[in-house]
Amino acid sequence: MPDDSGSEGVVRLVTSEQRIDVRMSVAPLRRGRGDPTYESTPDGGIWRTSRMSSGPVTYRLTQVSPTSAQVRVWGPGAPELLDAAPDLLGRGDDASSFAPEHPILQEAHRQLPHLRLGRTGLVLEALIPAIIEQRVHGISAFGSWRYLVSKFGEKAPGPTPKPMFVFPTPDVWRRIPSWEYHRANVDPARSKTIVRAACAAGRLEEASGMTPEDAQRRLRAIPGVGIWTAAETAQRALGDPDALSVGDYHLASVVGWSLLGRSIDDAEMVEYLQPLAPHRHRAIRLLYLSGKATKPKFGPRTALVDHTWH
Repeated sequence: MPDDSGSEGVVRLVTSEQRIDVRMSVAPLRRGRGDPTYESTPDGGIWRTSRMSSGPVTYRLTQVSPTSAQVRVWGPGAPELLDAAPDLLGRGDDASSFAPEHPILQEAHRQLPHLRLGRTGLVLEALIPAIIEQRVHGISAFGSWRYLVSKFGEKAPGPTPKPMFVFPTPDVWRRIPSWEYHRANVDPARSKTIVRAACAAGRLEEASGMTPEDAQRRLRAIPGVGIWTAAETAQRALGDPDALSVGDYHLASVVGWSLLGRSIDDAEMVEYLQPLAPHRHRAIRLLYLSGKATKPKFGPRTALVDHTWH
């Protein structure tokens, strides 16, 4: 299939025997409202850019029916993206063995039986923003992501509803000067982890074809990549339904208050959710998407950390 960067792009219809929800499947790929790789338009379209192994791509997803979606693509990576589109929309996700016993999770699953966990198959593209989000407030992390991708990523192919940019190549991530990371409010510990990940990009991408356990080991072999970062990456790149974000500032408390009526810590959360394996991440998504996640509005909040010069 030739590269088509014209206004029409290349189109494919993705169909499924089960219901799919485009927005629900790809929403975790958005990194804040100003994400230069993601845009949602009033007509229901979801625009995103990506870097396939064959080159940059811009794609637009639209829900056509409860069981189908249209994918319109521009750029050299178009054929590869079209091949990956069914997985991106969660068509390969299997929730048939998910049978929660807690009534709140049962109700959430009944309310949203069409949740399909998508996977991009692109490990570094999910890992680097997760590294940026380590130990800082989301607002700060999203600003860092926006700055780095807008400055060092290339302009997205095809027509886009706003200026959009493509995830930089591993070589570009390796060569970003330390002062640019500083201006982006990314401290040296995180920037060094990003560089290590970019240097190991080839081996990291191999994780997309591994078992979840082997993929976790491959990701965590990078110094600075812990259980939380590996889980956040596996959720998006691998569509891992069991990747639990242990170490998240709020998650254990939300799980405890939502399901037990009290606060719990990470260790108790892991023990409590173990019977839900291999669907612990699915349970968390359902809890949030159904509106049943709750947490009392008291206690300390995460601070906005500013690493830039004043």
